[in-house]
Formats: sequence, structure tokens, C-alpha cells
Amino acid sequence: MTDTRRRWRFVWSVAAWWVLLALALWLLGQALDRPASLAACSASAALLIAVGEVGDGLRRRLRVRRHRP
Repeated sequence: MTDTRRRWRFVWSVAAWWVLLALALWLLGQALDRPASLAACSASAALLIAVGEVGDGLRRRLRVRRHRP
């Protein structure tokens, strides 16, 4: 797979997770009678995904560093 295809697959994957998480947060707020705007839920979802991606990157980097001789 080319680097460009890998990058686009990553972008679409993150975008899909962002949309799903934003909708899940919004629906959860509606179900619990604590509604928040969709914009607020989208911002929270973006923050959660950014933290998750940074954590995943650190985990991968540490795994590679641990297995190097």
C-alpha cells in the first residue's frame, strides 16, 4: 500500500470515529436529560480522539524502543 493510501485510510478512519463518537455523546446526553449541543459533543469527541491517538502513538513508540537491541 502506498503512503498516500495509508494516510487517506487513516484520515477516513479518524473522521468516522469522530462522527460516531460525537453522535454517541449527543445521544447519551439526550437519553440522560442532560442535552448538550452537537457542536459541544463534536468538540469533546475531537479531544477524546486526539488524546487516544497520542496515547496510541506513544504506546507504539515505546514498544519499538523496548524491542530494539
